[in-house]
Amino acid sequence: MRSPCRFIIPRSRGTVTLPGPPTRGPRLDVRRHGGVSGHPSGGGGERLSSSSTSSSSSSTIITTPIFYVNAAPHLGHLHSAVTADCLHRYKVLQGFRTRFSTGTDEHGLKVQQAAEAAGQDPLSFCTAVSERFRHLFVTCNISYTDYVRTSDPAHRRAVQTFWTALRSKGLIYKGTYEGWYSTQDESFLTPSQVVDALDPSGKDIKVSLESGHKVEWMKEDNYMFRLSALRGQLLGWLRGNPGAVQPDRFYQDVLQWLQEELPDLSVSRQRSRLQWGIPVPGDPEQTIYVWLDALVNYLTVAGYPHAHQQWWHSANHVIGKDILKFHAVYWPAFLLGAGLPLPQTIHVHSHWTVGGKKMSKSVGNVVDPVEKSRRFTPDGLRYFLLRQGVPESDCDYNDGKVVKVLNADLADSLGGLLNRCTAPALNPAQRYPPFCSALFPSDRPAAGGRATPEDHRMLGAVRDLPAAVERHYESLHAYKALEAISGCVRLTNGFVQRHTPWKLDRGDEGDRRWLDTVLHVALECLRMYGTLLQPVVPEISDKLLCRLGVRPDERSWAALRFLPRSRGMACPFEGRALGSDSGVLFGRLEPVNTDNRKPKKTLKHA
Repeated sequence: MRSPCRFIIPRSRGTVTLPGPPTRGPRLDVRRHGGVSGHPSGGGGERLSSSSTSSSSSSTIITTPIFYVNAAPHLGHLHSAVTADCLHRYKVLQGFRTRFSTGTDEHGLKVQQAAEAAGQDPLSFCTAVSERFRHLFVTCNISYTDYVRTSDPAHRRAVQTFWTALRSKGLIYKGTYEGWYSTQDESFLTPSQVVDALDPSGKDIKVSLESGHKVEWMKEDNYMFRLSALRGQLLGWLRGNPGAVQPDRFYQDVLQWLQEELPDLSVSRQRSRLQWGIPVPGDPEQTIYVWLDALVNYLTVAGYPHAHQQWWHSANHVIGKDILKFHAVYWPAFLLGAGLPLPQTIHVHSHWTVGGKKMSKSVGNVVDPVEKSRRFTPDGLRYFLLRQGVPESDCDYNDGKVVKVLNADLADSLGGLLNRCTAPALNPAQRYPPFCSALFPSDRPAAGGRATPEDHRMLGAVRDLPAAVERHYESLHAYKALEAISGCVRLTNGFVQRHTPWKLDRGDEGDRRWLDTVLHVALECLRMYGTLLQPVVPEISDKLLCRLGVRPDERSWAALRFLPRSRGMACPFEGRALGSDSGVLFGRLEPVNTDNRKPKKTLKHA
C-alpha cells in the first residue's frame, strides 16, 4: 500500500475475492444479487446466513482498501483482504446481512504514464493488473460480495454526484495550489514532509519524508476542499466515539493530528496534466483528484446516490496504517460535508516486513502470496497471517516461521486430535458416542465419577471460549482469538492423553462407558473449534466439521452450545454417524532448508 501523504486524499487500496471453497459443507450461504458496475465476475450483492433478518440494524458493510494498479499483489495486500474476510465470515456466522467490498484503484498520473510506457490504453492496462488481484483473492478464498473498479461507469456517476453535493454546500472552491508534489505517491506535501536527498547520479533532489519518493515544485489552479472548516466537528466525532479507530494507538494518532490546524485540500488536477481520471462536473479543464475519487468507492458499493441508506449506516473499513490519515481525517470530513453517516469503525493493521525491512522490488524481498499459497495451501497462509499478524506493530515474515506455526497448530495439535478421536481403533462404530453424566458429573468430581479437577477446568475453558473469540474477532485481534483456540486444543489433547482411552477395555461396561464419554467430550471440543475457526480457515473447518457429521445448518454462532449432555440437555449429535474420512486435516510440512533456497516439496502426513 502507498505511503501516507499528508496533503491530499489517499487512495484506498483493495483486495479481490470470491466466495469460500466449493468443498462439501458450505460455510456461508452466499447469494449474489448482481455485480457492481458491470463486472459480474467479481460478484455483487450481499451474503446472507440462514438466520439473517432484513432489518437494517443487522446489516453491515465491510471493506478493504482498493489497491492501486501500479504493481502486482504482495503479501500485505493479502493480509488486508484476509483480515476483512475474517470479519465478514464472522458476521455472517452471527446472522448479519453483510456486504464485503474490495477492488482496484485505477486512475491517476502514474497509471497514465505506466500505460503509455507499456504501449497500452489506460483501461486495458488497468484491467490486466486488476485481474491479477482477482486471481489472488479467489485463490485464497476471500469471500467478497462486491468488486469495484474506479474505472467503472457506476463509480464515475457516484463520484461526480458526491462532488456536486460538496460543492453545493460551499465546501469546494476554485483556488491555486503551490507546493511540493510526488507523482509516485500522487500526493501534495507540506514543506515539513519534504527532505533533501541525492538521486542515483548524485544530483540534489527533494523527496517525501515518509515514502522517499522524489517530489517536484508545482503551481496550478485547481479546486480546494474546506477541510479547515470541519476540524471541530471531526474532533467532536472522534472524542465521542473512542472505538471509531482501532487499535487505540492509532486512535491516539488521529486525535493528535486533529489538535493541529488542518489546511484545505487540493482535490483536482488540471486536465492538461491528468487525463486518466474523472472530469470535474461542469469544468472539463479539471480532473477530480485520485484520492477523493478512490475513497468514494465505499459509497459506490453501498448504492450511492440512490439506494445507499440500507447499507451506509454501519461501515467497517479495514486499512493499513499508512493510509490512516486519509481514512480517519479526510474521509470523515468528506462525509460530514455531504451529510452522510461516518464509518462505524476503522480497523487499522500494521505491515509485514522481511528481514526487518519493508518489502520492496528494489531490495528484492517482496513476498509473492500466490506462490506462498501454493506452497502452504490457501488456508495455511490465511492462518499464518492472522495468527502472527499483530495490528499494533509490524511483523516479520519468513518461511521457517510459517512451517513451524502450521505444523504445531494445524498438523500436530488440531489435526492430531481429530485423527486420534475419529480413528476406527477407538471408535469402531464411527458414531458420535454417548455421554455418561454419572462418570462425568456437571459440577465437581463425585463418587463413581472418573473426571478430574483438570477435566472440569478444561470444560470451563472451552465453555468460555466463544465469548473470548467473539470479543477478539469484533476488534480484529484475530491472533488473540487463535491463541485462545490453540490453548484449548492443547488442553483437549491433554485430556485425551490423561485418560488414555486406547488402554480401556471395551469388554468392561464401565470402561466402555467412560471411553465413549471421553470421546464424546473430545468431539464436542472439536466441534467448537471447527465452528470458531470458520472465519480463518474455511476449508479446514469444513473438512473437520464434515468428519464430525455436523451439517451446514449447524455451524452458525447460535449453534455453539457446548456439551449440552453435561447439563442434562439433549445433544443432537449423540449417536449420529460420523462423516467419511477424507484424509489428514492438514499435511505436515517439511522444515525449510537452512540455506534458504528451494524448499523441499514433500509433505509428511500426520
